[in-house]
Amino acid sequence: MKYFKFYNKQDILSVTNTRRFETKLGERLQAISDPKRLEESLKESEAKFVIFGVPEDIGVRANFGMGGTGTAWQPFLSSFVNIQSNDFLEGSEILLLGRFDFTEIEALIESNAHNFEEKVDAYRHAVNEVDEAVEPLVKLITQYNKIPIVIGGGHNNAYPLIKGAAKGLYKSGLIPLASINCINLDAHADFRPLEGRHSGNAFSYAEEDGFLQKYCVIGIHENYLTQNIWMDVVNNPFIDFITYEDIFIHEKKNFLEAIAHATTFTEDTYTGIELDLDCIENTLSSAATPSGVEPLHARQFISYASADSKTAYLHICEGASRLSDGRSSETTGKLIAYLVSDFLKAKE
Repeated sequence: MKYFKFYNKQDILSVTNTRRFETKLGERLQAISDPKRLEESLKESEAKFVIFGVPEDIGVRANFGMGGTGTAWQPFLSSFVNIQSNDFLEGSEILLLGRFDFTEIEALIESNAHNFEEKVDAYRHAVNEVDEAVEPLVKLITQYNKIPIVIGGGHNNAYPLIKGAAKGLYKSGLIPLASINCINLDAHADFRPLEGRHSGNAFSYAEEDGFLQKYCVIGIHENYLTQNIWMDVVNNPFIDFITYEDIFIHEKKNFLEAIAHATTFTEDTYTGIELDLDCIENTLSSAATPSGVEPLHARQFISYASADSKTAYLHICEGASRLSDGRSSETTGKLIAYLVSDFLKAKE
């Protein structure tokens, strides 16, 4: 499969710190033994969850953003495989598939684009290549009734996740139309105009193409909600949101009530669970914020939203361990590992 690096069991164990009298998740996780038999392996596997990474900066750079979202996968992996395997989370129902590698595309653009406009245009074309690589894998996973857990990367990958999951669930006979819902904990709507693919318009493209049915954003910041998107949302009965200010400043709803509102709004069909790390206060991301939800809120969102939804997939994106301006964080990967483990526990 183009751009994809499959992990074998030894790859997983190489980043697992084994210790006497303890068992780590990395020792329990399943791996694909023969990538050439991917479809058969997925069909035969008893795993309920399939984890893979899409570490790339292409969609963020296409949205005039700062690079760094390609750096979250490896720290996440190192933290996740070293979680203790115990009665709370044993690990054998999880298949760790591998990761995509789009570094050649990024290097080609950086070395050949002559100016900023050319780079943006090239990156927007390249996002289509990422879409076409990610979508069929998600379709394959979901058509065999498994839940993809995807670590990004930019929020551009929500589009191939929605499209692939909708197609896969439709092929499996679980939904009558290739269309699903989404709940997104995010400071931004990512519903920008159809101006070429980037990290800010995954949901508008998914809706335009008919793969996104209902969409609810929790915690959107009023300061970053453009007037045209606001008008689109207000006039669309299939889109809803609750602003950060309504929850935490004006206290019209508390956080758990906001999650319950979103799961009720989207309860009619399978729902993708989206979490953009730029909504978490002081978390290193492509658009870090000094005013946002706490890690506790993010963990509650993952736990409650996934437990109360027919989940199509989990997508955690926009986090970074190092940004292109030199800022770094050693805790981003561990935070993502907490969020993924919360999801797994909620679904089991």
